Amino acid sequence: MQLFKALLFLGIGLGSIKPLSASAQNDLSKGISHNDYLQNRPLQDALQAGYTNLEADIFLHHGRLVVAHWFPYLKGTRTLDELYLKPLSSYVKQHRNDAEFLPITLLIDIKSSPLKTYLALRKQLQPYSDVLSVYEGGCVKQGLINIILTGRQPVQFIQHESRTWVLMDDALNALANAAATDVFAMASCRYSKVLSWRGRGVMPDAERRKLISLVNAAHSQGKKARLWASPENDEVRCELLACGVDYLNTDRLAELKAFFSVRRAAQAIVATNKP
Repeated sequence: MQLFKALLFLGIGLGSIKPLSASAQNDLSKGISHNDYLQNRPLQDALQAGYTNLEADIFLHHGRLVVAHWFPYLKGTRTLDELYLKPLSSYVKQHRNDAEFLPITLLIDIKSSPLKTYLALRKQLQPYSDVLSVYEGGCVKQGLINIILTGRQPVQFIQHESRTWVLMDDALNALANAAATDVFAMASCRYSKVLSWRGRGVMPDAERRKLISLVNAAHSQGKKARLWASPENDEVRCELLACGVDYLNTDRLAELKAFFSVRRAAQAIVATNKP
């Protein structure tokens, strides 16, 4: 049944974790482990499954960058450094020469004071500068790890920095002027800000046209498009990809991986049966 649905829509412990095959990775490079720190094994589950994009929310709390969904009144031990930066640095250094290696992208969603949190983050990123992508002089020098800020970003401050280890996430439904988006790598917004369709029946033409227009506008500015809080079902996933959306957020790592696997098999069948 899953394969049939895919065909239908096509018509329209870190040291032991190895990167997946090229074809599987190309699929999962479109997936983002949303709120990754809520997985049973943060970071490890995503890398084990083959994901190369992850997202973590952070608060500046008593001078520490704490990873949490809500303000960490009673939690202060799950820090960004211990949970992500340190193990990711070790992981990419170990696997950088693997044939199937792809850079890791860590989306960091700032939940506390934008500038204060960013300044603390900038200081914490400095020891990892040897593996991080850097933005300098209007150009990005690709590293082994990309850091993209989302949420409460100190946009103007970062735009005026001569050198930074972060890129930013623009608003997909309210894109900034192209001239002001040099540091933006992505454009995102909540699914419900753009679409009301939940995957039942046919996606309305007006909504499809609206989404395609927003995606094309983002792409024209060199930004990848993403909708967050989208319904997690195959119908919506297929339509988002068909409209050019670059990333699918998921809290269900195994389910999205299975979706891409079935989709890849369906594409192979379609290609084989072409006259």
